[in-house]
Amino acid sequence: MTDAKSRPHILCLGIPTRDMLFRIGALPARGHKLPADHFDQFSGGNATNAAVAIARLGGKVRLAGPIGDNPADTQFILDLLTQEGVETEHLVRVAGAQTPMSSIWIDAGGERTLVIYRDPKLWSVTLPDNDTLLDGVDAVLTESRCSDFVAATCAEARRRDIAVVLDADRVMALDEPLLTISSHVIFSAEALTATAATGDLTGALKRIAELTTAFLAVTDGAEGTQWRDQTGQIRHTPAFPIQPVDTLGAGDVFHGAFALGISEGQDISSALRLGSAAAALKCTRFGSAYAAPQRAEVEALLAETAAT
Repeated sequence: MTDAKSRPHILCLGIPTRDMLFRIGALPARGHKLPADHFDQFSGGNATNAAVAIARLGGKVRLAGPIGDNPADTQFILDLLTQEGVETEHLVRVAGAQTPMSSIWIDAGGERTLVIYRDPKLWSVTLPDNDTLLDGVDAVLTESRCSDFVAATCAEARRRDIAVVLDADRVMALDEPLLTISSHVIFSAEALTATAATGDLTGALKRIAELTTAFLAVTDGAEGTQWRDQTGQIRHTPAFPIQPVDTLGAGDVFHGAFALGISEGQDISSALRLGSAAAALKCTRFGSAYAAPQRAEVEALLAETAAT
């Protein structure tokens, strides 16, 4: 591990949510009621979850983006993030906007079903100036849904030769600026096939590669990660075999760990393995990103698998 002064500093850009989690045996039939086995609340959102994972893995992390001005919901999120060591002073309260809320059901197999509300007013946010946001930053991580208010900051980061990692977990237009602005784009399988309009992940990666010079990868749950190397060949990083109890936030933990890895100077293969190991450990525990592992746990898993 590096000392505190040399720890990478990552800017996460996104929209925090207040997540209400219910653990259930199975999804109820339409119109039926079902008791939950367990309930908890956390802060959530792609970039927010990634920020928590980065902090737990030893990085410094700054979170920026819009948040509602409801005092109770907003303060709940801020308190949790502060406890994790995430810098929150650059979150912008949008007047009259509801803090995003989500209801999340996690079944006995660890899969999650979500209902999310994000107030449209949040997209009118004006972020702090780029000099403030990018001061001392080694990498930027952002969400694909936030292009309208993060593209300018991401473009300035690239102008300053700062890596920009894009968590692409929804369908994107092929001319969306973040596809070409970002230095690293990692899709979920569903988002990639929908964006490229093909069900073949390898073909989809090649299709997107025609549009951008960014590093491209796609995560596919237990099937691992496919990615394009510098020669254009498709390579594969396997997932770590685990028995999942909660997959919520696993992709966000993966992205956060990957961004930290490249900020530390790791090569692509090592950064992907760091992300895979962190996400695998998170899936063995209930609690969204707040079940993300500490760095020592991830290093132990990586060392264990390297020795087998």
